[in-house]
Amino acid sequence: MGNAGNWISHGNGQGPQISKGDILMPVQGDYMGMMLTIEDLDQENLDFFRYCSKRDFRLQKGKKSGLLRYPPTTACPWTTDRECDWVSVEGRGTVHSYVEVHHPIQPAFRDKVPYMIILADLDTQKGEPSEHESLRVAGNLMTANGEFAPPEMIKMVGIGTRVKMVFKDVCEEFALPHWTIDEEAEQPDSPWRYPQE
Repeated sequence: MGNAGNWISHGNGQGPQISKGDILMPVQGDYMGMMLTIEDLDQENLDFFRYCSKRDFRLQKGKKSGLLRYPPTTACPWTTDRECDWVSVEGRGTVHSYVEVHHPIQPAFRDKVPYMIILADLDTQKGEPSEHESLRVAGNLMTANGEFAPPEMIKMVGIGTRVKMVFKDVCEEFALPHWTIDEEAEQPDSPWRYPQE
């Protein structure tokens, strides 16, 4: 029947996998002038970022531990079990920490400064398996439509700010999770911020 071309399979039943004939293919895309690549052997990250491209934030849940984990890994950090399921998780949380970038290293970010990188505690599984643990996801502070947040928005965010996830496409099968202020959530009166000049 000729060339089968590209096809999608679910490999081990845990997520999509792109193949061309019998050869697995890496996923590549241009992000702000930088080529981002997820290698074909990095199945956990291929699955994770493909789910993100569908606006479906999924994490691995260990079959033995019953615990979610992030970032994607080959085995459960609590039991070393390699069996897991990908489960949808609500992308909402609280700013745990942040940094404001004023001197970008990458030329593509020069016109974005200042910009903010957030480390957010997800609401899901907070305080498990111990009271001080949380699933923490890093991403840039963005507007609701996925653009870098302007300076006036950055000044509103600090530790304790409620955020929700937004996605920025890199290519058709690859999107990055980022954060925006959760307008539907109750916000602290004055989130803690580092002293400003």
